[in-house]
Amino acid sequence: MSTEETTTPHYEGSLLVRPNEPLPPLQALLLGLQHLLAMDIYVVPFIIAGMLSLPLADSAFLIQATFITSGLGTLIQSRYLMKLPVAQGPSYVPIGAIAGIAAAAAPGLDGLSAVFGAVLVGSLVVCLLGFTGVVRKGINYFVPPLVGGTIIFIVGLSLIPIGLKDNIFTVHGASTITENILLALVSGGVLTLCVMLGLHFGKKGNWLRIGSVIIALAAGCIVAASMGRFSLHAVAAAPWFSVPHVAFVNVPVSFDLPAIITMILIYIVLLAETTGTWFAVSSVIEEPLTNRQLDSGILGEGLSCFIGGLFGGTPATGYSTNAGLISITGVASRHAFYGCAFWMIIFGLSNKLATFIASIPTPVIGGVFVIVSSIIALSGFRVIRQLELNERNMFVIGLPVITTMALYLLPQDYVATLPQLVRYLLSSTIATAAIVAIILNKLLPKELNLYKN
Repeated sequence: MSTEETTTPHYEGSLLVRPNEPLPPLQALLLGLQHLLAMDIYVVPFIIAGMLSLPLADSAFLIQATFITSGLGTLIQSRYLMKLPVAQGPSYVPIGAIAGIAAAAAPGLDGLSAVFGAVLVGSLVVCLLGFTGVVRKGINYFVPPLVGGTIIFIVGLSLIPIGLKDNIFTVHGASTITENILLALVSGGVLTLCVMLGLHFGKKGNWLRIGSVIIALAAGCIVAASMGRFSLHAVAAAPWFSVPHVAFVNVPVSFDLPAIITMILIYIVLLAETTGTWFAVSSVIEEPLTNRQLDSGILGEGLSCFIGGLFGGTPATGYSTNAGLISITGVASRHAFYGCAFWMIIFGLSNKLATFIASIPTPVIGGVFVIVSSIIALSGFRVIRQLELNERNMFVIGLPVITTMALYLLPQDYVATLPQLVRYLLSSTIATAAIVAIILNKLLPKELNLYKN
């Protein structure tokens, strides 16, 4: 592999706008809103607030901090450091660790002070790794196209059951699973129809393809409203603006050594996970990842997490769903991600807008989410199928796929009995399966042939 860049096989899609091409401001804002709506970044702070039984005011603070830090992190990565169409958002991986650290410290928001301190220190370690190039050298050595394609495939594969189970098949309140499936079929069906019509009509239909996600979500919300499952009453009652909190001023921060060590280990897992996202984006836009982009991306990951600590947010990571959305809309311009960052910051400063996103029924988002996830998986398959699929390579691909499905189906009561560090690792299906692919590619002999006499 070249010392200058990793290899990305030929992309077979049809991009309308390349990464460095500008967009009209209004179009950038529209596409940025689509990326934000597809990300579900408010879910992580909701989960943490629920696990810690935080009051409404503290829950709103976490959600606000998440939007602001995601926006600033997205701007740092897409415009200044990595300079790729990538968006940052809160990672699901540290949720268990955050709840454990907070519960052991103190009740309420004060319990998160050690978390914010660990986030700040751990993020500086990640920045150092970006400066030294240690992680990039490891990626160049351990992640050839076979492993990279496998990682992209398992990124999408791991997201599909999450979208189906958590967003569609899980019933909340008085809703029914039949209603959930119907709403998902509406949003997913409208999305597919818009993209297909857009491709059929060529340039005249580009607007359908570009706006497909917002059209699909709007259609889903209209149907949900007819069922009594979508209302703007809470949005109307929410305040327009709210002032963000800042660390050491009105966000409590403390430094606890075990919490810091735990967070550093989690950051290592996050780097493995976000690398899969970068490969997915690289495959979709048909541009190889250079050494500079890898180092800058790791530095940007650290800075995003540091900003999260300053505003009272949680560790951030690159989001895979955006790669699938690029493939659907055909627009890879970084300007769309500037628009996404703008909306994130605005939503973080406005409880009314944040409440609007939270009001969209999860099955409506789920119908879009699973299609986006499948496209990510197929982007990885495009990479894999251009390589020789001999017996050895099939094991390198197949066993990580089995690992992905096994970890998703692993009973949670059994996971709860495992050591804490093991639980953190298993909480990231992508990172664990990626490690399996890397190890197999290095250990299996190059000329493995099970059918040789």
